[in-house]
Amino acid sequence: MSSKRRQLREKIVPLLQAGDFAALTALAGQETGVADILMQFLYEPGALLYWRALEGLGLVAGSHPEQVGKLINRLLYLLNEDSGSNGWGAAAALGEIGRNHIALVKEIIPMFVGILAEPFSQESMLWGVGRLAEVQAELLHEVLPEIVTFITNPKPQLRALAAWGLGQARYRPAAAAIQALTGDEHPVQLYDCGIMFETTVGQIARDALANLT
Repeated sequence: MSSKRRQLREKIVPLLQAGDFAALTALAGQETGVADILMQFLYEPGALLYWRALEGLGLVAGSHPEQVGKLINRLLYLLNEDSGSNGWGAAAALGEIGRNHIALVKEIIPMFVGILAEPFSQESMLWGVGRLAEVQAELLHEVLPEIVTFITNPKPQLRALAAWGLGQARYRPAAAAIQALTGDEHPVQLYDCGIMFETTVGQIARDALANLT
């Protein structure tokens, strides 16, 4: 890593730690490499900086789309089995970018169904779809029925993310399926609005149902 990139990373890390996204987007207006540095954090799933970098990448897409637009092909490549990677946070990033600047991902939304078919990218894609669904649910008409199939998945985290995403989309056809999860007390985690929540599948399902009413 060059000294300039190292210095930029040293500026970004404390902003992510503090959740200071306003300062992060301001920095992106001064330094063209901010989005590139944020991409580096997507290789550490589960860490708080991973989640904050995802959110930050989306916000940079909203304010400086030229920085993020050039990264879309790289994100798609990470989701290609030929890349030799496990996709890392690429699928989640696509959803978060679309949430903030839909033109950058609108044409590739149909690809989300295929991404959901790959076990290594399911959790990441479910989260990304949930973030996008809150503001662009009408563009996800091909994807949402696929999300419903995860309601009965044996993995609690996938069940929870499916219920959450469908709630974000206010997808009423899923109401009965979500209702069936309200007694599921398996513990799960959910990052939303800058915070990592420790919750349960059932609580997420109950919150999702509230969004449908």
